[in-house]
Amino acid sequence: MAEEGKKGPNKKKCPTALKRIKQSKAKNQRNSSFKSRVRTAIRSFETALSAKDKDQMQTALKSVYSLMDKGVKQGIYKENKASRTKSRMATLQKTA
Repeated sequence: MAEEGKKGPNKKKCPTALKRIKQSKAKNQRNSSFKSRVRTAIRSFETALSAKDKDQMQTALKSVYSLMDKGVKQGIYKENKASRTKSRMATLQKTA
């Protein structure tokens, strides 16, 4: 009775399931590398902010805006998260 609900370790997956696994791994890798690019851009903005370099801060902010908008368009980020992040960074820039 206890073993009825268990699936065996040698259960074969159907071809469509294997394809979905392959697709999800590729998508996951793409999304994580994109998020890494965004975090790097945010870090460069923060370093410019701490150095109080206005020109570098402006270019870094533009790149963050661009990347966040692309992320929303590709479905990597939700629209509210992008808006919230951009708003916080704009506020930081104004206070600097």
